[in-house]
Amino acid sequence: MRFSTLAQTNRTLWALGFFKIPLIFFCRPKIHELNDEKCVVRIPCKRRVKNHVYSMYIGALTIGADLAGGFLTMRHIEKTGKKIILIFKDVHADYLKLVEGDAYFTCNDGLKVQEAVRAAADTGERQNVPVNITVTVPSHLGDEPAAQYTLTLSIKDKG
Repeated sequence: MRFSTLAQTNRTLWALGFFKIPLIFFCRPKIHELNDEKCVVRIPCKRRVKNHVYSMYIGALTIGADLAGGFLTMRHIEKTGKKIILIFKDVHADYLKLVEGDAYFTCNDGLKVQEAVRAAADTGERQNVPVNITVTVPSHLGDEPAAQYTLTLSIKDKG
């Protein structure tokens, strides 16, 4: 994977969804910001991700949280040049409001993830790190969180 520019990162996301994980492709996510400290992913609230009450389906919300935490971690893994494997160990979610507009998934735990990736690369031992993802809907709720996710990432050097 290449994460040098935002456009290139979005092409990588598109290819990942199209060729490997069609469910991601179906939701049409876009990465709006990606740096060492933060990742912001947007999933548009279109017909294909809505449920029977016209809010975003729980599966689409979880995909967005997965991508925000996962792409931030993959950015740090790529920098090591090692074959480090990432899986999600567990997921905790608190749904606070209905998501009735485009959802923005923000993970600000980049420095914590960077430490865990560095430790996995140096020691070869599995590292478990919880990351927090906040879901906002600026068009309807402003900066008020609509959901909070905590994903535990499990990172190990397979090299």
